[in-house]
Amino acid sequence: MRFDVVTLFPDMFSVVRDLGVTGRAHGQGRWNLQAWNPRDYTHDAHRTVDDRPYGGGPGMVMMAAPLAAAVQAAQARRVADAMSPAPVILLSPTGRRFDQARAHAMATSAGAVLICGRYEGIDQRFIDRYVDEELSLGDFVLSGGELAALAIVDATVRLLPGVLNDDESAVQDSFNPALSGLLDSPHYTRPEVYDDVAVPAPLLSGHHANIARWRREQSLRLTAERRPDLIARARERGWLTAEDERFLRTLDKPA
Repeated sequence: MRFDVVTLFPDMFSVVRDLGVTGRAHGQGRWNLQAWNPRDYTHDAHRTVDDRPYGGGPGMVMMAAPLAAAVQAAQARRVADAMSPAPVILLSPTGRRFDQARAHAMATSAGAVLICGRYEGIDQRFIDRYVDEELSLGDFVLSGGELAALAIVDATVRLLPGVLNDDESAVQDSFNPALSGLLDSPHYTRPEVYDDVAVPAPLLSGHHANIARWRREQSLRLTAERRPDLIARARERGWLTAEDERFLRTLDKPA
């Protein structure tokens, strides 16, 4: 898998390339990252990549030509490296919200070309001509697409086989189908008692079925409290058992 990132700030991507589980996996050759700076594809002394918007208004707009040249260079390098051209994804607040299912889908692909915008926006003609998909992290605006791209790269790479020390770790992630798309349950480690609070008894019992049921109930409780929409979705998809539904009904009853 390879991510080609079009960005004015290539150094920002050292975070995922060099550090943590993604950095270790990059060093092992499990995935690759290439950064492409649009300023390298300009032809003036100032390496200009933005200009004033037609029609007036605040801010500056990224020009189409440097971005297009960077994308073309990235795709040409992929072909030269015996890889297929990748889908071009723009990180944008107008995009579809990125989620765990999209991360899983991306983890089974050969990667993508990620476009990190800056300033007020990007010339629409570049988007219409080159962008295959737009993705967003949520209903908020960042100074640029780099932070969103970093999150997408991290969420995807950690799902690649062998990246995590224990592949079961990803199975227990929040939003994973193995958890019916619910939030993960709370976790505890040593010491057994911290600040006068003990680890919940089921986790100390050694009884695997009781532990599994406790974790399932805590997952249901937390999701019902914080993300009831995920409960509704799991119910629509038939992911909740009769035992799950009985437990959820107890949450509606006064203590």
